[in-house]
Amino acid sequence: MSWHDPSQQPATEGALPARPMWGSIGRGLRSRCPACGEALHHHRADDAPAYFVILIVGHVVVPAALMAEVAYAPPYWLHAVLWLPLTIGLAVGLLQPIKGAIVGWQWANYMHGFDPNAETEAGAEAGPVSR
Repeated sequence: MSWHDPSQQPATEGALPARPMWGSIGRGLRSRCPACGEALHHHRADDAPAYFVILIVGHVVVPAALMAEVAYAPPYWLHAVLWLPLTIGLAVGLLQPIKGAIVGWQWANYMHGFDPNAETEAGAEAGPVSR
């Protein structure tokens, strides 16, 4: 039994139906909604997209720059001309798909506002509002 696969978890009373995780992540990578008509205003991706973009871009640009330095020893201005636009382009180009993938993953796992039971539980705990 895998902890990340909701279809493998035992059924409990009031359990939510399993959602396709990889399909949701794939739709998010393509900047598509994980479920057409789903409200996305309440999702919380926080800093995760930026973290993953930095991780990916760093693992692409740093080794490439080091290999270019060792093989050709270009002047620093040429490094700047090559690597700054590549770094900015990759970061800007990957940010939206990575954020979409994270939102799709959250939707598939009923996280951060995508759990229909969480709203009723939060409302019940808060109690009535008096003015």
